[in-house]
Amino acid sequence: MLRRTFSATCLGVDAITVTVEVDVADGINFHLVGLPDSAVRESQQRISTALGTLGARIPGKKIIVNMAPADLKKEGSSFDLAIALGILAASGQYSFLNLEDFMILGELALDGSLRPISGALPVAEHAREEGFKGCIFPQLSAIEASEIEGIDVFGANNIQEVISILYGEEVVSPVKPIFKRGGARLGSETPDFAEIKGQESAKRALEIAAAGSHNILLCGPPGAGKTFMAKALAGILPEMTTKESIETSKIYSVAGKGALSDGLIRERPFRSPHNSASIYAIVGGGANARPGEISLAHNGVLYLDEIAEYQRNVLEVLRQPMEDRSVSISRLKYKLSYPANFMLVASMNPCPCGFFGQPGDRCTCTPYQVHRYRSRLSGPLIDRIDLLCEVNPVPSVLLTAETLAESSSDIRARVERARAIQRERFNGDILANSQISPSELRIHCKIGKRESDFLADVIEKLSLSARAYSRILKVARTIADLESSKFISLNHLAEAVVYRGLDRRERNG
Repeated sequence: MLRRTFSATCLGVDAITVTVEVDVADGINFHLVGLPDSAVRESQQRISTALGTLGARIPGKKIIVNMAPADLKKEGSSFDLAIALGILAASGQYSFLNLEDFMILGELALDGSLRPISGALPVAEHAREEGFKGCIFPQLSAIEASEIEGIDVFGANNIQEVISILYGEEVVSPVKPIFKRGGARLGSETPDFAEIKGQESAKRALEIAAAGSHNILLCGPPGAGKTFMAKALAGILPEMTTKESIETSKIYSVAGKGALSDGLIRERPFRSPHNSASIYAIVGGGANARPGEISLAHNGVLYLDEIAEYQRNVLEVLRQPMEDRSVSISRLKYKLSYPANFMLVASMNPCPCGFFGQPGDRCTCTPYQVHRYRSRLSGPLIDRIDLLCEVNPVPSVLLTAETLAESSSDIRARVERARAIQRERFNGDILANSQISPSELRIHCKIGKRESDFLADVIEKLSLSARAYSRILKVARTIADLESSKFISLNHLAEAVVYRGLDRRERNG
């Protein structure tokens, strides 16, 4: 008897239907075909023991399990449940009338319980688009997929509960969405801007960066507070929209990060990889393709502390994702694309010892060492950073002061208002000024003749590139939005230009 069940696998963040065909006929053999990897081939032993908990078994007949499409490699243990149910149905041990109405994934333990699988969220979204009645996942995996509307998502703890679902018994009900404030959390507690002493210019730059999702580089000596301020930035970022939450959660679901037990991720990611991270860790890929740090930071922040200490080739691969807001990974056996709409926040010292330009002649570096250190950041990479902010040590008077600065909640309120203006302006096509395309620059970043003459003079004096010009306009647009101004004024442009002054100093060493 031939029976079919439906499962799925993920390519990038998109799911693809895998049809599991099981045929039981006279003979003695077990064939598993359809380009399975070793984890899929080993499913026979897991299934055989798990079925024993039901009083069922893999019959001693000729069993052929075909996983279609046959030219797509099947990886992982998430096909166990679909194969087991196909064997039960094809051998006549159970009669399921609605088996083909569900998309089914789950890894079987030897006692018949189900272990969580990765990719449940994109699979549920795909199942809805394909017209399936529902999905059946392990309980923990079902929680993350429960907020996909238009399809029933069932969570089961063991194979017995799965059978109850297929028989229509009301033992297991569809999982309800978990509405928790903040959703799944991805990091530790965020510092408050009120705790930052002084550094008003740097805090202003971080506010502008958050309001327009601009890339920012903080350059200053050790102990100036660069890392602390970068971490505090997470506290002034606006809440994610539902669309952004689903996009980000899909990436974490595919990566199997296990951060979704409380539902969708609603807190913007803040990723801070170590400077020893490899290209594969940053970009993604590897033998078993997984999203890298730039994709895990999608709709959030990628923080590179001491950016000059990263390998040059690792930094250079950031250039294309920073422009395209996605990353394409091409290997011999696969080609994938992951979203990578991240906000780059970086910090660095002005020289190897960290004290170049500071009073007291504390710097021990030669001019050659300073130039070589700064040149680790190439011109094209610096061009893609919108705000270049110099950070100086905090004066002792401010450091010992008891008064608190403006809180993160107050700054976040201004950022939220600026983002609301941008959403209304772009009508949902894009969500922040940093994403304005060159063709839309003339529409959304119009300036008068006086402003145009000023900007032309600045470009000439600072020898800025066309990319730097467009980024100045985008930053000026964000500054105007923070002031709820419809037009970009000379003051807005002048402040945006200030954040390119470090660009010239970096180029000149």
